[in-house]
Amino acid sequence: MGITFRDTLEGIGIDQLSGNFFEGWPNSPSTPTFLKLLEQSYAVELAVDEDTGNMVGFIQAISDGVLSAYIPLLEVLPEYQGKGIGTELVERMFNRLSDLYMIDLLCDDELQGFYEKKGMQKASGMVIRHYQNQVGVVNS
Repeated sequence: MGITFRDTLEGIGIDQLSGNFFEGWPNSPSTPTFLKLLEQSYAVELAVDEDTGNMVGFIQAISDGVLSAYIPLLEVLPEYQGKGIGTELVERMFNRLSDLYMIDLLCDDELQGFYEKKGMQKASGMVIRHYQNQVGVVNS
């Protein structure tokens, strides 16, 4: 099994997004919504299984392109976890965003150690979550 890393969605369509990327989410986005959120990101880094052509991991960033970026999602399919894919995606994204002043993300407590190893530091934050909207809003 070979994994290729890409920094564009070129060659990635709905058919390459199969798999449960949002495991544990009560209201996961549909595949078309998933593709749209990737397309509308400031930056994406993708992991693709060379044998199947399917995307098996991704990280996305949203940014003003001047000072700040926020990383809302890093996901690796469960069957591909533990193989260094998430680490590679994070490193590629951090390198890509290195000219910006700040790179922020929120994560669960059990994931903080992972990000600390990548050079991030703990910070406080505030959030609002409308879980009924977790499937995403796709405007035509």
